Amino acid sequence: MGSQAPTSADACLSIVHSLMCHRQGGESESFAKRAIESLVKKLKEKRDELDSLITAITTNGAHPSKCVTIQRTLDGRLQVAGRKGFPHVIYARIWRWPDLHKNELKHVKYCQYAFDLKQDSVCVNPYHYERVVSPGIGKYEGEFTYFLFVGLTIQHAAPPTRLVKDEYGSDIGMEGASSQHAASSISHAHGVPQSPLDCYGNQIPHVSQAQPALSPFPRTAPEGATWTGNNTATYTQNLEPQYWNNNHLQSQEMLTPLTNQPPPEFWCTITYFELDQQVGETFKVPYSYSTVKVDGYTDPSSLDRFCLGQLSNVHRTEASERARLHIGKGVQLDYRGEGDVWIRCVSDHSVFVQSYYLDREAGRAPGDAVHKIYPSAYIKVFDIRQCHRQMQQQAATAQAAAAAQAAAVAGNVPGPASVGGIAPAVGLSAAAGIGVDDLRRLCILRLSFVKGWGPDYPRHSIKETPCWIEVQLHRPLQLLDEVLQTMPLSDPRPRGFFLG
Repeated sequence: MGSQAPTSADACLSIVHSLMCHRQGGESESFAKRAIESLVKKLKEKRDELDSLITAITTNGAHPSKCVTIQRTLDGRLQVAGRKGFPHVIYARIWRWPDLHKNELKHVKYCQYAFDLKQDSVCVNPYHYERVVSPGIGKYEGEFTYFLFVGLTIQHAAPPTRLVKDEYGSDIGMEGASSQHAASSISHAHGVPQSPLDCYGNQIPHVSQAQPALSPFPRTAPEGATWTGNNTATYTQNLEPQYWNNNHLQSQEMLTPLTNQPPPEFWCTITYFELDQQVGETFKVPYSYSTVKVDGYTDPSSLDRFCLGQLSNVHRTEASERARLHIGKGVQLDYRGEGDVWIRCVSDHSVFVQSYYLDREAGRAPGDAVHKIYPSAYIKVFDIRQCHRQMQQQAATAQAAAAAQAAAVAGNVPGPASVGGIAPAVGLSAAAGIGVDDLRRLCILRLSFVKGWGPDYPRHSIKETPCWIEVQLHRPLQLLDEVLQTMPLSDPRPRGFFLG
């Protein structure tokens, strides 16, 4: 260890300052500082592990070091500054690989507490993990960009210090300002004549779709998506449905129907909101119209266009008034197959989508990410088969948890870890608390015009954005009804089920 390196006997502030000097820029300075402070405080009572961490980081792994462990949480994730992530990934991004994805880490053989070993403690020593990069994944500094093309060459450019976000215009890279304001989004955009910008304002190389290569690896992010941070994705490709089907080796025509029920009269209903207030009546889209547009114009009578410009609101705020001016041609929703939904951004400004399908494709928890879709982008935002599997699994899990919880309370499930004949119900309460409303959310899309929300924006939830829509999909609701009705009536039910 160098003479300037601190030891575990030094003050936390000195240790944090030293470790901050070795960060790689994958996270904002404020987030990295909070994460490092949290780790150092947890290790203060384990001085040998703290010294191992200091040695590993300050020597860039040149000297052997022990496991550096923290307690594993129930869901395996660590919360820092209001964000959750896997702990070994967080610290590997801070100190080794700024553009690391969670599925790219493999522990070294001598690591006794690696994350994948599922022990009560988790090793977060970045030098106890190796990076495994799958072919077909293009990397940019500070972000994740996923392509389905093998052998793509990426040119790196020196990033400016921050990204100035103009929500009414394009994202502009600027020098000389704090990096903590950089966007943290998942973006989806079409390859327009001018290449889109990455999270640092650099030009993203143009990718031809002429010769798509099949990826043998499971999808870890939405196709065409670029991570510009940890909570928002931006989409940079325009993948037609046939392209998606070919690359996933499946076709809707070859799949067995999920239900024999006739389709509903309306395939979706669309509700418009300004902040947390519904404006106007719900717009119903007949099943005979597989495409519907939601725009900012004023036709009050169209069956396949929901024109938001004709809706009045006596309580309309100035922010909503400004945002409505930029809706323009809005978005186009396409209903395909048995119930898949695609969105095309026809507006001149990006839209922001909450999609459990894209969350799952990105390897995120439901509702954990915001998906920014650039003008002209056309992406899939809902997969009915994935939704059907998810609702079946969640309903079954909730029912089983409720039964186990009831048995545990009654003392009927003794086990090696039970106390007085009552087995511990860790995680059961949360699972048993799943209700109809939780499952119904799987059948809903939400979309904000112009303004984003989440940790990367001043607005914490979509209900704080000036104008947004909620799309309720009816075919999935039919399937959910079937799932709920096929659950055995004699078994204990999860709380909130069968309320009407």
